[in-house]
Amino acid sequence: MAKVLLVDTNLASAPIAKALATAGHEVHVIGGNPEDYLAKTSPHYIQLDYSQQAELAALVDHEKFDYLVPGCNDRSYLMCAELAGSRGYPGMDSPEVTETINNKERFRAFANGINMPVPQVHAAETAPRDQPVIVKPVDAFSGRGVTILREFSEAQLQAAFEHARSVSRSRTCLVEDYVEGQLFSHSCFIRDKRVVAEFIVEEHGTANPFVVDTSRVVFDFPAGALARVRKSIEDMAQALKLVDGLIHTQFICQAEQFWIIEITRRCPGDLYSMLVELTTGMPYAAWYALPFTGQPLPALPELSAPRWIMRHTLSVPETTSLAALRFRRALQIECLLPLRLAGDEVLESPYGRIALLFVDAGSRQELDDLFAQTLARDLYSLNF
Repeated sequence: MAKVLLVDTNLASAPIAKALATAGHEVHVIGGNPEDYLAKTSPHYIQLDYSQQAELAALVDHEKFDYLVPGCNDRSYLMCAELAGSRGYPGMDSPEVTETINNKERFRAFANGINMPVPQVHAAETAPRDQPVIVKPVDAFSGRGVTILREFSEAQLQAAFEHARSVSRSRTCLVEDYVEGQLFSHSCFIRDKRVVAEFIVEEHGTANPFVVDTSRVVFDFPAGALARVRKSIEDMAQALKLVDGLIHTQFICQAEQFWIIEITRRCPGDLYSMLVELTTGMPYAAWYALPFTGQPLPALPELSAPRWIMRHTLSVPETTSLAALRFRRALQIECLLPLRLAGDEVLESPYGRIALLFVDAGSRQELDDLFAQTLARDLYSLNF
């Protein structure tokens, strides 16, 4: 039995904790919020803000953990990568490579160097005024600090810069072409820098256009476009000498053309792993955890026949109080994970969530209908 530290206590990391425990490890979890799911349910909870690098390092050295496993947020992965680089924990790239992938500005520069398709970045003084641009922090997440500018003045551009810097740890932002199309994610596992398992997920933001809250695995993504996405990931893996494990990519697609928006090596949040597992039978969370515990990725298991699953994060575009959850159609609910109680204030997305919902639609047509109703924000109400 190995002593493992999972650096996250959020509900999204629960499948990772379960996979580690199932593998026979003694799982410890760490996080600053004692109200998080894993903080309340784990027998080995450590209350500590793991973004404090020196304190986390002292704890790891004192407890002599055999393995570190990042959770489902960027800060967790960055902290683990720093410690892995100095203490030899497996499964993580060097801190330099991690920064290249996670810092949007550095990633855009790297991607241009190996001809990965990414939106064009502009210097502030040369940002085009005759086409839409997007201003975003280089190191924030969940749509925070993002502004789209279609026709704008210098004052509006500077206001967007300040908004982005206000949520950036480094107070740094970038401006790039705003590309429109359908958002997808490509979640894959690499072994020896080659993709050995991959999934395409269609993603939408209904409460906030910059925050995914509705998604489903798709099986009819154009083969040619998928091959080019895969090649981009493998080219990156070769160039950066990435270790085996997960690579999660978000990209925008127009017909056969695509632009990579963001790449991460940590497990995506809001129980993305459960969406893939329920839909395909792939043990996503277990595969994610394997490299961090020194285990090789196995041969791809035979996957089950696809199920028509929708994942939806119940959230709101404006702050409100939660009353009752009333669905407007009959649902085969696979899993509902409540995050708020009646009477609670729910902040606008991305700052608040009500619940995570997984629905089994039963067929492709029923999933299409369910998806359309959800995207129209007509699936439920929050009133008595």
